[in-house]
Amino acid sequence: MSASPEMTSSLFYTTLAPLRSAVPGSVPGAGGGGLVMTPMEPNVTSCEEWEEAHHLLFHVGNLSLLLGLVIPTTLTLHMILLRLMLMTGSCLFITWATLYRCNLDVMVWNVVFLLVNFMHFFYLVYKRRPIKIDRELKSVYKRMFEPLHVREALFQRLTGQFCTIQSLKKGQVYAAEDKTSVDERLSILLKGKMKVSYRGHFLHNIYTNAFIDSPEFRSTQMNRGEKFQVTIMAEEYCKFLCWSRERLTYFLESDSFLNEVFRYLIGKDITNKLYSLNDPTLTDKAAKKMERQPSLCSQVSMMQMRNSMGSTSDTDDILNQIHRGGSSGSSHHLLPPRHPKR
Repeated sequence: MSASPEMTSSLFYTTLAPLRSAVPGSVPGAGGGGLVMTPMEPNVTSCEEWEEAHHLLFHVGNLSLLLGLVIPTTLTLHMILLRLMLMTGSCLFITWATLYRCNLDVMVWNVVFLLVNFMHFFYLVYKRRPIKIDRELKSVYKRMFEPLHVREALFQRLTGQFCTIQSLKKGQVYAAEDKTSVDERLSILLKGKMKVSYRGHFLHNIYTNAFIDSPEFRSTQMNRGEKFQVTIMAEEYCKFLCWSRERLTYFLESDSFLNEVFRYLIGKDITNKLYSLNDPTLTDKAAKKMERQPSLCSQVSMMQMRNSMGSTSDTDDILNQIHRGGSSGSSHHLLPPRHPKR
């Protein structure tokens, strides 16, 4: 028995009737008091007519957002400018939604965006506030830390938590030979001049903006519990910045960048002391010039020593060789020939 064409097409194609809504009324054949099914309007998703363009404030607000997003990241203040433009756009949208659209949800969302961006903006500006460095520490920062790109905020953390500024009168001793422990502190001379000697024999001077006990600090990283093998005395009124060694070491371990900065500064300071020991008759002026330009050394042996100081392993080997004999490992201030080496 073959199916008619009309029956075949009805098997594959189904026409949906329009949806009807039930409203109280009469249903035909129900005797009057039933529900009446009325057709619903179809859901229109296409725009038949476009609305007119929005007010100028709407377009300026979007332009502010666009400008904020295209600010190049190479600019120093790009994050601050970005937050500023986002805040400007939010303010314009709030004004537009309030005065021209009377749209509460648009206004509320943009108020939220404005508050969030304002908090970010305030934090970024606060981070860039000028840091006031103590007057006595400005010279140290400018000479030693600023050329290595240490920010003022980081320098303030370094000098403001666990260090003190101490002073010595002329003739007072910073460290006594075979008596003072090298494990207690690390210091930078801020003002004045100190003399380093071994058993009464003059070795070299220490000038402003130089570490006082950098050789001991480096050499005793391997061997603790040692004593100074030299005497360090103030030749005039001196001020120095003093860190607790234990707390400084702990702080440097938590900041790898600052740890590398200290390794470099201490290595450079040791090299300058080697130059001073090579010619202990240098005047104050010549020694300070050497600190500013340590590459002026013309002797091959000292140049080789300086190059070797570049790596920690080479430096430690040099120090171990220096300490063989009279001063075995507790200090690495060199001495002239015929005297034990520091």
